[in-house]
Amino acid sequence: MKSTAGQLAIGACLALAALLAACWHDFSGQHLGSPAHVAMAGAAFATWSAWVLAAAWPRRRNASQATHGRGGLLVVHASQTGFATELAERTATALREGGVSVDLRGIASLSLGDLASAQRALFIASTTGEGDAPDIATLFQRDVMRSSPDLHHLVYAVLALGDRDYDDFCGFGRELDHWLRTHGATPAFDRVDVDNGDDGALRHWQRQVAQLTGAGEQPEWSRPAYQPWRLQARQLLNPGSVGAPCFHVALVPDDPAHLRWDAGDVVEIGPRKARGDAVVLPHREYSIASIPADGSLHLVVRQQRSADGALGTGSGWLTALAEEGDAIDLRVRRNPGFHAPGDDRPVLLVGSGTGIAGLRALLKARIAGGHRRNWVLFGERHEQVDRLHVDQLEHWRDSGDLERLDLVWSRDSRGPRYVQERLRAAADAVRRYVADGASIYVCGSLAGMAPGVDAALREILGEPMVDTLATTGRYRRDVY
Repeated sequence: MKSTAGQLAIGACLALAALLAACWHDFSGQHLGSPAHVAMAGAAFATWSAWVLAAAWPRRRNASQATHGRGGLLVVHASQTGFATELAERTATALREGGVSVDLRGIASLSLGDLASAQRALFIASTTGEGDAPDIATLFQRDVMRSSPDLHHLVYAVLALGDRDYDDFCGFGRELDHWLRTHGATPAFDRVDVDNGDDGALRHWQRQVAQLTGAGEQPEWSRPAYQPWRLQARQLLNPGSVGAPCFHVALVPDDPAHLRWDAGDVVEIGPRKARGDAVVLPHREYSIASIPADGSLHLVVRQQRSADGALGTGSGWLTALAEEGDAIDLRVRRNPGFHAPGDDRPVLLVGSGTGIAGLRALLKARIAGGHRRNWVLFGERHEQVDRLHVDQLEHWRDSGDLERLDLVWSRDSRGPRYVQERLRAAADAVRRYVADGASIYVCGSLAGMAPGVDAALREILGEPMVDTLATTGRYRRDVY
């Protein structure tokens, strides 16, 4: 069957021929267009015109609808721990309530073609580690941000999330902003940098977005309120260690309905300077080490001290200042980027030190779901005194809930001393696990462990494979 465009062209030629016939003279000067000819030509032209309108209108209408459906204001999130995604969803909701069509998406799905067709875009971008892009943004940073598109048609804004405790504050957000400006995009307003979820910066972003889109006044944003919890129990996990004291902390909510989260989620704790102090200090985040079925929320907290010996803000509150039964300000934040897979694929979990917390919750969820293809690679200092829940890991191995357990003791071992070295030694097994569809989870210290593990994986699997795993959610990290 011919296309509509072809049909229209044929009709045009026929009608035009009829009109020419109606007005043309032959070489002898005889007129070929009698009144009947002219009438026929007019009828043909009218018929063709109606045909054009009937055929073209549905296509124009459908095209208009399609453009409206996919051509809304782009709201793009690049999240490591779920906070950027949460803010992007709130931004999109506010815009929609103001009558603005929104195309909300993760940065992993954003292409140069999307940017070429967009007129307005808002980016909510977190930074992980020392200025690094979130894992989900790996391919966008590597492929899209290394290209040189013409973005002069694009008006944009960036909300950059970060923590001033790190040297390269909001590093990825600033890098993204610079790339957009360099290639011709026009900032609607200056980049908004957010330190640890600062309410003032978030309200500034909200007001700027409202002015940009004409969405009207919206209720001011603020972080979700803390819930009242209690310190139920605290246990020293590493007595005699040369490292700082590390504690298992159990918390329970005043309202049992708040005993709800998914393995991989994180908590924000509002610490205080002393018992009875009314001033809540800036929040501190911790990986959850349990599942709701345990009946309490577990943390693994290493006590931190500054150079002058002062206790760290969050760790000091949880490990020394608060006592059993004391009120703890707490809120759970979803972190879907570190949730366990719901299927029976193999899972490789790598961590060290207090990173056992996130791994422990994931393992509990996997075991509760009947998934037993779990490989844990965990490292600490001394085997005798730094056994942060290692007894439980060994129990799971002996019961068959762990397919493989590799323990690395940096101060005792004559072989590989760190988890990244143990990964390299097990390179063939790692490749087989990934070939079987495994997901890789890394939890623990950003200083040394996480970049070391990343480098080892890239040596074992190759750069393109690791980038693909990160972008597709099969390589996930909770590092700090």
